[in-house]
Amino acid sequence: MKNRNMKKRVLVATGGGDCPGLNAVIRAIVNRAGKEKDWEVIGSINAFDGILNEPQEIVVLDDKKVAGIHIRGGTIIGTTNKGGPFAWPIKDNEGNWTSADRSDEMIRRLQYLGVEAVINIGGDGSQKISKMFHEKGANFIGVPKTIDNDLSATDFTFGFQTAVQEATTAVDKLVTTAASHNRVFVLEVMGRYAGWIALNAAIAGGADVALIPEIPYDLNRVVDKIDSRFDGDRGFAIIVIAEGAKPVNGDIHFKESNEVGYNKVRLGGVATKLINELKEIGVKTDMRETVLGHLQRGGTPTAYDRILATQFGVKAFEMVLEKKFGQMVAYHHPNIVSVPLEEAISQYNFVNPGSDLVKAARGVGICLGD
Repeated sequence: MKNRNMKKRVLVATGGGDCPGLNAVIRAIVNRAGKEKDWEVIGSINAFDGILNEPQEIVVLDDKKVAGIHIRGGTIIGTTNKGGPFAWPIKDNEGNWTSADRSDEMIRRLQYLGVEAVINIGGDGSQKISKMFHEKGANFIGVPKTIDNDLSATDFTFGFQTAVQEATTAVDKLVTTAASHNRVFVLEVMGRYAGWIALNAAIAGGADVALIPEIPYDLNRVVDKIDSRFDGDRGFAIIVIAEGAKPVNGDIHFKESNEVGYNKVRLGGVATKLINELKEIGVKTDMRETVLGHLQRGGTPTAYDRILATQFGVKAFEMVLEKKFGQMVAYHHPNIVSVPLEEAISQYNFVNPGSDLVKAARGVGICLGD
C-alpha cells in the first residue's frame, strides 16, 4: 500500500477486548487530522495483525469512512487480544504452537508504509506493547481503553461508564423478578482484578451485597445480609459480584485458556460458585445466578463515553503533531493530558477499600462481605 499522495501518515490500531467508544476515538482522530492538509490516517485491521498478515489488511480512514460511527459500539477496524508483534503465534514442524518476536519486522513494514506515528488504542496489555515499541525507537502514542477502569494513570477510561450503565440496568431488572419470586439473585459482572464495575453498579442499582476483588468476602457476613432481607420466606436480595472476587483465605476462580495466543486466564463462574458455597453452609432460600458477560462491552456507548473518547482522540493526534511519543493520553479532571507510557502501566488501578466510594456503599447499607 504505497503512499502516492505523499501525505504524512498516522496509523491507528485498536487492541485487546472491544469497548464502547472505540469508534468515537477513531472518528475524532480522523476529523482532527482532516484539519491538517498534509496528514492521512490509516487503520490496521485487528490490532497489528493487519500490518503483519500476508496480504496486509490496511484501510484508509477518511471523513466518509468515519461518518456517524461514534454512536456504534465495537471498532470498525477490528481488534484482537491474542498474540501480538512481540509474541506472534506460529506452529512448528511438529504441529506445536510457539511464538516469535516480529517487532523489528513490523517497524520495517511501518516505515515502508510511510507511517510517521502510531496511535495504539488499548488497555494495559496494549500499552505495554506501545512502550516496548517506543523503547525500540518507534513513534508510538497510547490511548487508554478498558471497561475495567484499571489503568491508574487516568481518572477514567472510556467504555467504563457504559459498562456500569449496562450492569446497573441488569440490577434494576433483577429487582423486579427477585421480588416477585422471593429469591436471591447473584449478578456476575466483569472487571478482572478490579471491582469498579461491580461497586458502581451495586450503588447505582441499590444492590444489597457487592463483592469485589479488593475486599475478600466472609460468607457469614453475606448470609447475615441475606437473612436481614427476608421475613420468613418473604423477601428478596440482590448480590453483585465481580468476576475477580474471592473469599477470605481463598483464591480467584478461573480457568486456564487453551486459545492460541491468549495469554490471560479466563475469569468467570464466581456467581455459581458463590451460590454453591451459600448452599453448603445452609442457606435454603431460592437463589439464581445471572452472568452479564459480554453484554457489558457491546452496544451503543453512553454520551459520557462518547465525549471522553472524542477528547482522547483529538488529544492523541495533537500529541502526534507535538511529537510527544512514548506518551499516553490521560484524563486528569478536568483536563486531558499526556503521561509517560512507563507511568501509565506502572500501577494497577484497584478500588481503595478506604475510599469515599466504598464508604458511600457502606453508608447506604451495602454489605461488602467483610
